[in-house]
Parts: sequence; structure tokens; C-alpha cells
Amino acid sequence: MTFWEHLDELRGSLIRMAIAAVAMGLIAFAFKETLFDIVLAPSKSDFFLYRLIGTGPFDIRLINTGLAEQFTIHMKVALTVGLLVASPYILYLLFHFISPALYENERRYSVTITLSAYIMFIVGVALNYFLVFPLTVRFLGTYSVSSEVENMLSLSSYVDSLLMMSLWFGIIFELPVICWILGRLGLLKSEWMTHYRRHAIVAILIIAAIITPTGDIFTLLVVSLPIYILYEASVFLVRR
Repeated sequence: MTFWEHLDELRGSLIRMAIAAVAMGLIAFAFKETLFDIVLAPSKSDFFLYRLIGTGPFDIRLINTGLAEQFTIHMKVALTVGLLVASPYILYLLFHFISPALYENERRYSVTITLSAYIMFIVGVALNYFLVFPLTVRFLGTYSVSSEVENMLSLSSYVDSLLMMSLWFGIIFELPVICWILGRLGLLKSEWMTHYRRHAIVAILIIAAIITPTGDIFTLLVVSLPIYILYEASVFLVRR
């Protein structure tokens, strides 16, 4: 194929990716009640994590402060979910476009790396939704300096925090895959990671501070702990 034929093939793949993401987003948009039952579940005291750890009942009120804000948030969440649902098909199209240029061993490694990276991203998003974000919401949403002050969280703040933290956790959970690749290439040694562990802990705290939407120590520790566990898992993978 010529350069322009490759370009046409890429354009076709990009168009199919966009159609798939938008189609899934429209389906998610149509099921508004189910969609926001899932999105808003961590703000309710009957969320499974709260029942599991035995926290008492609490009440978090979400308010809307803009005329078109609810509709905009509805679209944003629906498109995000659509992109997430369509992501396996999008990865398949990308691999289908790239794979003809790879040798057999390169293709095999590419499949392993791509699947591992995708699974780790989904695990990161799931961990944030089921553990980190609910604990953050439970602590900050009910924290009060006085009984005379009532907490009312804006819907946009809640949704933006959920989406941003989910994205960051998905990216951070790529750490073991990246370290494995660097280890295979001989660019990273487990001895180095062990020697600079204290430096890594400081870096983890800085990254956690960037990820967290607030500056409280509780959220910082909740976010830092999974990242540190990932670092230790990466040391193990590189050593093996």
C-alpha cells in the first residue's frame, strides 16, 4: 500500500472508532436513570462498601448550580461511558491497522502488552469507583467544622472528581506494565527500584497530591497506598 492508501485506511479506522464511541454514548444517554444510579451510588449510605465496613447512615446532598449544567453533565458522563464500553473495539481497530507492519514475535508481544495495559486500566478505574472515591466522598462529604454548617456538594464537583480520579487511577495502574517493558529492554533493574524506594515514596505522595481534588491528609493516604502497592508489584515483576 502507498502512503495515501495507509492514510485512507487510518481515516476509515478513526471514523469507525468515533461511530462506535458515539453509538455507545447515545445508548448510555438514553438510559439516564440507570446511568446515574451507578454514578451517584457512592454518595448514598447504602453503597455496598459502606455496608461492608459498617459505616452508619449519612446524608450527602447534591445540588445543581447552573441552568444547563445537568444536561451538560448528562452528555459528558454518557460519552465517557460510551468511550469506555467501545474501548475493546477501538483497541481491536488500532491493532488491526498496526499489526501488518509487525513481525510474528512483535505481534505476540504487542497482544500481551495491549491486553495487560487495558486490563490494568480497567482495574484502576474499578478500584477508584469501588474503594478510593467512595471513601473520599464519605469522609469529605460528611466532614463538618460545626453542626450549624450544612454540607451541600455541587453535582459538577462530584462528577468531575469521579471522572478525573478514575482517569488518573487508570493511567497510574499502567505502572507495572511500563516497568515490565523497561525491564525486558534492560533499561530498568529491580536493584535500582529497591535502592531508590524512599525517593519513590516521596514521588508517590506528590503524584497522589496532584490526583486528589482536595488537600486533606486522609484522601492523600487513601490514594497513595494503592500506588505504593503497584510500585512494589513492579519491583517484583522486574526482578522476575
